[in-house]
Amino acid sequence: MDSVASAVQRLEVLATSPVVDRLARAFRAAGQELALVGGPVRDAFLGRAVSDLDFTTSAGTDEILRIVTPLSETQWDIGREFGTIGALVLGEPVEITTYRADAYDGETRKPLVEFGDTLEGDLARRDFSVNAMALQLPEQVLVDPSGGMEDLLAGRLRTPSSPQVSFGDDPLRMLRAARFTSQLGFTATAETVAAMTELAPKLSIISVERINAELSKLLLSDSPRAGIQLLVDTGLAEQFLPEVPALRLEIDEHAHHKDVYQHSLTVLEQAIGYEKSRGHSPDLVLRLAALLHDIGKPATKRVEGRGVVSFHHHDVVGAKLAAKRLTALRFDKDTVTAVSRLIELHLRFFGYTEGAWTDSAVRRYVRDAGPLLERLHMLTRADVTTRNRRKADQLGFAYDDLEVRISEIAEAEGLAAVRPDLDGEQIMRILDLKPGREVGDAYRFLLDLRLDEGPLGPEAAEQRLRAWWAAR
Repeated sequence: MDSVASAVQRLEVLATSPVVDRLARAFRAAGQELALVGGPVRDAFLGRAVSDLDFTTSAGTDEILRIVTPLSETQWDIGREFGTIGALVLGEPVEITTYRADAYDGETRKPLVEFGDTLEGDLARRDFSVNAMALQLPEQVLVDPSGGMEDLLAGRLRTPSSPQVSFGDDPLRMLRAARFTSQLGFTATAETVAAMTELAPKLSIISVERINAELSKLLLSDSPRAGIQLLVDTGLAEQFLPEVPALRLEIDEHAHHKDVYQHSLTVLEQAIGYEKSRGHSPDLVLRLAALLHDIGKPATKRVEGRGVVSFHHHDVVGAKLAAKRLTALRFDKDTVTAVSRLIELHLRFFGYTEGAWTDSAVRRYVRDAGPLLERLHMLTRADVTTRNRRKADQLGFAYDDLEVRISEIAEAEGLAAVRPDLDGEQIMRILDLKPGREVGDAYRFLLDLRLDEGPLGPEAAEQRLRAWWAAR
């Protein structure tokens, strides 16, 4: 965090921005209180970009709509039952919520909505003290009843009330604690961690969709490792992603100095590094694959002769486990399929270092990866965590060589879209077939031929097809 003076100056700039100023004047004219609250205030003090403008007010939803409608291009009331009205003001989305004093009953997944009548009461029900600060408008008075500013300065994550009460009201806040640990670089207090550990089973009352959203936000943060470790250490991960804490029990056969759990966290960090160095945006598919790439190891662990530990076929087993878990967490089908496929393929490269691959093997590697090839490049590179510098360099140089060969073959043969030299219509015409299984068999024969030998051209492909068909 910058100096307090700089932070205050940023907050003043935010408070006098056209959108905030327009809303502040309108609510004052209507005799209603308005305050900028939560994330925008926190982020202004931290010097982070303010992306969402959240307000709280003494006005009810009908009154909010009456005030903002003349000022905005559009309005939406999808959160009306919770007291929230959204609007687009000067092209910027805002959300304005009536003072709340609600709580969860500790048994159901939805809050018991109760509206309050004071700003201080509204702030007291929020998740963490650093999010329980408000800037009263238009006076620009900072309201901080729970010491959020002190916690910001100390990099401390603490609940405004007792953490047992706060997390009991809404157990999802425990996942938010892990996310803020990563997003903000803060450290949860010992009391907060103890309550998370005690109340971890309460997460069962939270909908899968909300858990999915928090996990995704955590993984897409700049440094998710700290948040994941907090989830594992408190037992929260066991409630919805048990495959990750299970990795702590397994020893990685490639790096005996660390367990598979720490190895997986390092792979995640290194994958994020490759994302950045290659100019990619944060990629949830890649990050899920990096975190989960070894979850098949517990089920495949075997102790061989002389105490050597092996995990044969953990790639295939892990792919199935990942698909099952991500489906249960309600990730979309494309994400589930992509993550599972990356895990299934993540060991394929290591055969490259054991002997020179033919051009056919390179083509098959590209064909099997399909649109996931760039992600597979990053995951495979990230999976090298050995402290043996010589071994790490050897693997790095080998993958450099593979990428060069892929590029060269792609340039010469159009490898990015490997297809047989003849399409289905041509196959049916040549062999006088109707659509059916035999056409598929012929197509796969020609595709294998293309992968093994490269482009043949239509005439040569037709000759080989006719010979194959005659010999069946």
